[in-house]
Parts: sequence; C-alpha cells; structure tokens
Amino acid sequence: MQETNNHLFLFSVDLEDVRLRVENGLSYKARVEALVDRYLEFLDSYDSTATFFTVGGIPKYYPSLIEKIVSQGHEIACHSSEHKAVVNQTKEEFKDDVSRNMESLYNAGAKEIKGYRAPTFSVTPKTLWVYEVLSELGITYSSSVLPAKNPLYGWESFGEHPKKMNSDIWEIPITLRKSSLFKVPFSGGVYFRFLPFYFVKKSFAFRFSNGSAVTSYFHPYDIDLDQERFMHPEINDSPIYNYLMYYNRKKVFSRLHKIMTTFKPKIITYKSYVSSLELENNSNIAS
Repeated sequence: MQETNNHLFLFSVDLEDVRLRVENGLSYKARVEALVDRYLEFLDSYDSTATFFTVGGIPKYYPSLIEKIVSQGHEIACHSSEHKAVVNQTKEEFKDDVSRNMESLYNAGAKEIKGYRAPTFSVTPKTLWVYEVLSELGITYSSSVLPAKNPLYGWESFGEHPKKMNSDIWEIPITLRKSSLFKVPFSGGVYFRFLPFYFVKKSFAFRFSNGSAVTSYFHPYDIDLDQERFMHPEINDSPIYNYLMYYNRKKVFSRLHKIMTTFKPKIITYKSYVSSLELENNSNIAS
C-alpha cells in the first residue's frame, strides 16, 4: 500500500469479451477471467477499488466473475447488452438494451448499479434522449462522451469537465490533453499504449496540477499478449487502426505502475467521484 495525495484517478475496465462480436469468435480461447485477475491484482497492490463497466454477455460466459469483482469491493456498472453504438439505436432500442444489461448483471451478483458507459463513447449531441432513459432506469451517471473529434464518434463542444445532464445525470467525459493543435485522450485504451510515455506522463502531471481528476478506460484485450489476430469489429475496415489494437500491450502495467509511483494518485470508483460532485454541487446551490 502506498501513501496517496489528492490526485484522483478514476480507473475503470470496460469488461467485455471481444470474441462475442467476432465471426466464429467462440472458437478462440477464453481468457477474460485470467485478464481480469491481473487488473484485480494491480488494484489490490494499491489497496484501491475501481469501476468495471460490464457488457451483458459477460455473466453468461463467466458466471462467477461478477461476484468475484463485487466481493473485492469494486463497482459494477453498465456497458450495454450487445455493445452496439448508441447512435445506431432508437430510444426504445436503447432502453431495452440497457434494461437487459442491468438485469443480467443483477442476476449475476451486481449491487446497486448506478453507472453507464456507451460502447465506443458513442453519445453525441444527436442522442441527448440517452439521459432521459438512464434516469428512468435509475442510473445516476454516465461516462460516454469523448469531447473531441474521433475516427468513430465524438462530441467536440462538450467541454472537459463533468456536467449534469437532464437535471439528474452526471456526464463524466473522457480526459483529454489539449493544445492549440490537438485534443487527444491519453489515459486509457490504445492511446495509453500508443502515445510516447513521456507525453502520457506529462499529461497526467498537467491534469493533476490543476486539481482535475483523470478518467481512464482499459479492456481485457489491452493486456492480452496472446490474443489471436483478427479484425476488431468496430474498426474492421482499417488495417492501421486494427494494428494499433495490438500495439504495446506488454507495457500497460509497467506504465500504470510508473504513474502510480510518480504521482501517487488515489484510485476511486466513478460512483464515489459522483458522490463528491453531488456534495460540491449541493454546497454551491446552498451558498
């Protein structure tokens, strides 16, 4: 256990099995449980709890995994039932998808689901009805917006700070490093692996120096050194992007450990962070 300071690191795992979205994917070896164990070991080494945004298919193929994660104090949140981009759904389809996601997670042992993350951060200005639906389902926060241009989706004008949407849903956008020339995520997924580490480290330092939390997102495949080579479904028309999906996976944990030892941030769940936002918001209203 390390001494921490007031730097907040919202570490999260998008818990999905990419085999379920690939043709004949179940012919590939199942490794999600072993990969999740590595994330759990990392978190335990820093006496920390994190958020696992979980796809509905996980309980079906890994029935004991949800209870295992919950038993170690981590948060389970929604990541859709079918991993279908929000912009490709109607309002009714979206509600059905999230409802089924929640049901499968509760049946597997999840407790008090309050969070949601859209597949591929696909909430945009065209899908503002998302927040109405989430509120109806008892969700209190979302982390579904990439506030920049992106090869897939993005909401460039959203801004870099959390906002309360539809009166009662907090949207926690993905953390960016900004300059006059670019806006780029740096703290999760392929960006964390692909970007030069000096840039990643400086980006964490800049964010922490102004008192802002850093959000993150990782997947089981981000640390899977033995995954078979196939075209990932969201980017199956781009060999270059698909190459990046496999790039530098072996360095994820060494980079994470360097971030932890350099900045000594406090890893917290998204639900805990939202509770602090509520307290601050209510205090501002009262004053």
